[in-house]
Amino acid sequence: MTATKNIIRWGILGTAKIATKVSRAIRLAERNEMVAIASRTTERAKSWAREHQVDRAYGSYEALIDDPEIDAVYIPLPPSMHRDWTIRAAERGKHVLCEKPITANVTEAIEMADACRRHGVQLMDGVMWVHHERTTAMRQHLDGWALGRLRHISAAFSFHWDEIPDDNIRLQSDLSGGSLGDLGYYCVRAIWWAFGELPRRVFATARYYRDVDMNLSALLWFDGDRSASFNCGFDTVYRKWFEIAGTHGSLVCDDFVVPWKEETARYWTHDLDGKPTEHKIDGCVQEARMIANFSDAFRSGTFNERWPADAIATMRVCDALAKSARSSQAVDLPRS
Repeated sequence: MTATKNIIRWGILGTAKIATKVSRAIRLAERNEMVAIASRTTERAKSWAREHQVDRAYGSYEALIDDPEIDAVYIPLPPSMHRDWTIRAAERGKHVLCEKPITANVTEAIEMADACRRHGVQLMDGVMWVHHERTTAMRQHLDGWALGRLRHISAAFSFHWDEIPDDNIRLQSDLSGGSLGDLGYYCVRAIWWAFGELPRRVFATARYYRDVDMNLSALLWFDGDRSASFNCGFDTVYRKWFEIAGTHGSLVCDDFVVPWKEETARYWTHDLDGKPTEHKIDGCVQEARMIANFSDAFRSGTFNERWPADAIATMRVCDALAKSARSSQAVDLPRS
């Protein structure tokens, strides 16, 4: 990978709601510039561009990735479209930030990573919370053995629809919708982040609506007498927490996916006697940090292998959980 120019120029494929959040992040991150938006129609692209003060509007995704002045693209399209557009962007020399889940299955995730590596561009999935300064602070408790030997991780991410929106892409099986990919992906990443290895066995149970998982609960077993569990769904009150429990303490974050307040992020540690200590991190906008970290990597001419590896590991576990939920059987993951 060769170093690029100082200012990273961005384009976004699609006008999904999350595109607004990421375009703001691009503007907040130093030495990054939001220059182009693409939609399936020129009218929609121009409308979004006017509203968000973006110079270039393209009526097709192909036209945007063909723009030689764009260095990086963000892809917030439905998961079933991630593989093809990531590979097409990589072939044109664009670095790719791809919304989660990174794609429909682990095979496609590996193909995406291979294509980006082959064309010398960076790939990363859009899991924002791992870039927050709070995550770095929490990691120190784990690495410093403040919690003792880690034993169990619990997590939940859910929200509730009063009325089921049948046209929502989260409920379209042909677009790889479902609560596991949309919400559980974050929980799986938290478990991978904390334990740093794949489980040896998983089990999941799900409730389906039109062949899409509306709610999923999972158990994961790891070597070393460790375990994890999580729940995700579109049918339960808004939750976004995890707890990491060890032999001598625990760490609780009640909003790990995104802080309740942007200006202040918090978490708690509990000692052997259950005494809590609150920790606060101020002034970090996690999506802007994500953009800055991503662009700094390829601006320096380096390739961060960990980011695509994290996405592949997360997808590998999600695939096993989906298989378990469909079969009502525990699934063993292959040992490396």
